[in-house]
Formats: sequence, structure tokens, C-alpha cells
Amino acid sequence: MVDLAYSAVLFNSKTAAEEVITLENQVNTMNYEIKKESLVAARSYEDAEKLTALIEIAEAAESIANAAKDLADLVIKGFKPHPVFKMVMEESDKSIVRVVVDESSELANNTLGDLLLVNRTGMKVIAIRRGVSWIYGPDKRTTLLPEDTLILKGTDEGADLLEKLAAGTCSFEDIPEELEDE
Repeated sequence: MVDLAYSAVLFNSKTAAEEVITLENQVNTMNYEIKKESLVAARSYEDAEKLTALIEIAEAAESIANAAKDLADLVIKGFKPHPVFKMVMEESDKSIVRVVVDESSELANNTLGDLLLVNRTGMKVIAIRRGVSWIYGPDKRTTLLPEDTLILKGTDEGADLLEKLAAGTCSFEDIPEELEDE
């Protein structure tokens, strides 16, 4: 979540920022549930002392989530970074993109190893949201499923291509050879 928030700011990615906001809301809900369950579980003073550590960890996680949300809010609100920061980022050819895998997409029901996305598109999957769960740092054995939300990092050209591939509006046969060679 923190990496995604920094990426949102670095690449001025509203889609990445929106994912951070979604995650922050989930952390808030989980923190509430931990507190509630801890109160129910504490049957004695000793139990309460033991559960205090769990509540403190939940509070720390929520603080981190809130800080990440603050970073994402900068992007959503249109915060303009310092000109030097912008200059450095313009020299980078990296983009962060969020796409949803359509069931008609060639990406659906294939592993990352079989797809060779980095080689073919210049885009690397850094996280996958599947329903309400997340897969961080997916590897070559990770299978992409219809309705998976992918967070990818790579080139602007690759980002455009991945959006089309995920939507099922183009296929790997449509990839220009020069893009595959990069």
C-alpha cells in the first residue's frame, strides 16, 4: 500500500491513488474488527493485557494506511509537485497502470510465465487484486483470472497496449515487433 502510494505520487497516477484509498478503507474496517473481537475475547485482566499488543499493532497498521492515503490524496486533489521533482519524473519512461482482465482477454486464465508480459509489452505486474484479496509480487506461476485487477509498471507504450490486451480489444499478434524486442 505504501509502495503503491509512492508510485501514485511519483507517476501522478490517479488509478494507483484510487487503489490506495480502497486499501485504506479496508484497513480501517479490519482495525475496527480487531478491536471488537479483542474486546469480546478479553475475559480477564490478563487476557486484556495480552490483547493490548494486538490492538497496538492494528493501530500502527492503521497509521501507516492513513499516511499512504494522505499521499494518494495529493494525487487525487491535483497536487502539483515541485518543478525539480517533475523534471526528474519526465526523464523516467515508467508508467503505473491499473487494468481489469476481461474474460475475452488473452491474459485470462494464463500464467505470467506463459504470457511473458515484461518481454512482450515492457510492463511488469506488481500486484493483483482478486475480489477483496491482493497478490503482491506475483511470480511466473501466478495465473491471471477474469475480473482480476492488475497494477503494472512499465513504459507508456506498454501501458496503452496492456489496457487493450486486458480489455480483449487486441491480441498479442497485434504487438509491434519493436515493442516486443525492448
